[in-house]
Amino acid sequence: MSQHIRAAIVGATGYGGVELIRMLLTHPNVQITSVVSSSSAGTPLAESFPHLQEIIVDRLDAVDVPLIADKADVVFLATPHGVSTEIAPKMLDAGLKVIDVSGDFRLKSAETHERWYKRKQADAAYVDKAVYGLAEVFGDDVPGAQFISNPGCYPTVTSLGLVPIVKAGWIDTNSIIVDAKSGVSGAGRGLGMTTHYSEVNENFFAYKVNKHQHTPEIEQTLSRVAGKDVVMTFTTHLVPMTRGILSTIYVRPIVQRSEDEIRELYRQYYEGRPFVRIREQGKYPATKEVWGSNYCDIGFSLDERTGLLTIISVIDNLVKGAAGQAVQNLNLMMGWDETTGLKFTPAYP
Repeated sequence: MSQHIRAAIVGATGYGGVELIRMLLTHPNVQITSVVSSSSAGTPLAESFPHLQEIIVDRLDAVDVPLIADKADVVFLATPHGVSTEIAPKMLDAGLKVIDVSGDFRLKSAETHERWYKRKQADAAYVDKAVYGLAEVFGDDVPGAQFISNPGCYPTVTSLGLVPIVKAGWIDTNSIIVDAKSGVSGAGRGLGMTTHYSEVNENFFAYKVNKHQHTPEIEQTLSRVAGKDVVMTFTTHLVPMTRGILSTIYVRPIVQRSEDEIRELYRQYYEGRPFVRIREQGKYPATKEVWGSNYCDIGFSLDERTGLLTIISVIDNLVKGAAGQAVQNLNLMMGWDETTGLKFTPAYP
């Protein structure tokens, strides 16, 4: 019999938080016992999200660690950057299992964190405790862990597209160029000029060029699997759609392999990992084909004319890039089947 646990979600009125609610409501081993929002405490959740009128908790709780620890066994922190730095240690010290969906504990280097996030890193003792939960790559580290740092959306889609071929040593790791495009929900629910309808609609633009805070997170993963320092060029773009990330990756092979051999390398690497799907030759994934699901779809094109390999990787940024992967990590943490509560077929069209 599977162990049932009580879950709290902190940051429940953001897009990642509400997606966690949607998934955990149908998870057979989880009961949501606390839904927390510092900005909306005491109000009904349906006031912020009318589609959740039948959720089992009546009102949003405040960020009260003893109260949350009394109600829950595991807490998901779907909070803005900087918040988890303060509250995750308190949650851990109270005996809770913690899955942090923010970026506060992803980077192991304090210097790197402070340079890219422009704020001081959390206490080193807690950073060391955090297991980086890129499930298909480092999933063996997750079972039995108390503290999971959930990967970012761009790092998930890009790292899954690169790890097998980087680990195999088939490419020049100094040649990596990533051109990534995200839907607007990746910026969160807060309002701003870059997410204003009139600015985004019928528009397409690059942002944080060579400065995106997810750059060192991807490089950390690639360096870990390569066994040496890996750096890359990483450019992000905002496109006028709600969900999805498409990462187009350009690399230069240094080992002569056919496209079929590259495809087989990826299939073998992700064998037994149900949420990564490798496309057949000449078939390339689109964001609509993973919408609302926990899948990452990957396709390839080896250009014999230029010698470059193009890798195309797609996810739903709110699911595989946030809430879905957090639930996947919960499953691994608890020793449950990895797919429990995540068997969503993509919504199409």
